[in-house]
Amino acid sequence: MTPPNILLILSDQHRYDCLGINGHPLLRTPHLDRLAREGVRFTHAFCPIPLCVPVRNCLLHGQWATQHLGIANWETEAPRPPLELPSFVQVLREAGYWLGYVAKWHVHPRKGPLEYGFDAYIPEEAYGHWRQAQGLPPRPHSQGWFGEQDPYISPEQSRLAWGADQTLRLLEAAAGRGVPWFLLWSPSEPHLPNVVPPPYASLYPPSQIPPWPSFPDPLWGKPYIQAQQRRTWQVEGWPWERWAPIVSRYLGEISLLDAQVGRLLDALERLGLAQDTLVIYTTDHGDLCGGHGMMDKHFIMYEDVVRVPLLMRWPGHIAPGSVCEAFVSHALDLATTFCELAEAPAPATFRGLSLLPLLNGSQDNGRADIFATYHGNQFGLYSQRMVRDRRWKYVWNATAEDELYDLQTDPGELRNRAADWTCRDELARLRGRLVAWMEETRDPLLNPWTRNQLLHGLKI
Repeated sequence: MTPPNILLILSDQHRYDCLGINGHPLLRTPHLDRLAREGVRFTHAFCPIPLCVPVRNCLLHGQWATQHLGIANWETEAPRPPLELPSFVQVLREAGYWLGYVAKWHVHPRKGPLEYGFDAYIPEEAYGHWRQAQGLPPRPHSQGWFGEQDPYISPEQSRLAWGADQTLRLLEAAAGRGVPWFLLWSPSEPHLPNVVPPPYASLYPPSQIPPWPSFPDPLWGKPYIQAQQRRTWQVEGWPWERWAPIVSRYLGEISLLDAQVGRLLDALERLGLAQDTLVIYTTDHGDLCGGHGMMDKHFIMYEDVVRVPLLMRWPGHIAPGSVCEAFVSHALDLATTFCELAEAPAPATFRGLSLLPLLNGSQDNGRADIFATYHGNQFGLYSQRMVRDRRWKYVWNATAEDELYDLQTDPGELRNRAADWTCRDELARLRGRLVAWMEETRDPLLNPWTRNQLLHGLKI
């Protein structure tokens, strides 16, 4: 196998259900849908932790946050950088790849992409300088994290279009080098606040947007922190009519992102690189955006934030229109896959499974379930572990009530069944499975006290 070029588009906070091809009733994403139709669409890809800095370190180092220890963002009680560990970047570099990086880094507070081994880096902060040089006013911020229209620019002057421009510039430079290349574009969008130019800001009328399946959540029998999240964000008691304009801008920004993906796909065709390039679209994690009546992504393990889109296209190697339902831990598995594509062994510290067998039509990678962790962020430290199989999801909240959801009968995760006596067998089974996984990954939160709590029914 000749090592392919790799174009990885890693967006920020893109919900799984916010793709046309994944079933959203209004959203138009023709270019991402094209990517899926020409390649493979994964239906059960999950992030290992729904938080920016930790999950990006999971991708870089191919292991769980409990192992690399960069467990939270930098502005928190636990802003420690990750351990010094091997990365897939080093593996690709040693295999002869040229590596470029554009936009959001959010991996280490002091070391940038060049220190990690990338050959070229264009930071997203440069967009502000470019915008100023064009004589454009700064991005508006009058509505804070809730977003608004950016009336000063056209779509072609947006940060997303600028990022695509920089990616195209590196793509053209890489094309003439005569060696395989890896190019990563990591836009901040559609992470809130969604500050969107016309016409994308009004592309989806709020009155036409249906509520998320998870929206009508009374939070009965759920951890206190979820209600506190609503109060902290000052969205407590909001009806859907107040959420719909925020969701409208979120959807509009995804369509603007989709248009930039289309530009990159067209460039690959124009440069004659499409056949030799593996294109991957995914995101770091999802977004609540009104799901469960909350903003952002903290202190929860709902599908809104842990399930992610994952699309891959590689002509001649992936059958067009493939759909893979295997459980994928996307950051860990991608890191391992990159090494295999470069025909180099993955570091011994990597914990993911290669996706290459799934690209050949297999639906089975040996996983019967999937896991995620969370450790807290701006509003305090808070330990969570999740195990999810085809029907059930169990969330161990170490310092709060546990959560158990029957995804078959309750896909919106509205009813916590952890205290339901009729579900005691499922609860015990999933707790045992979680302990086994924590043993396997040497999770530091597993100790004699927590083990007994989980295995012997001592958890509230």
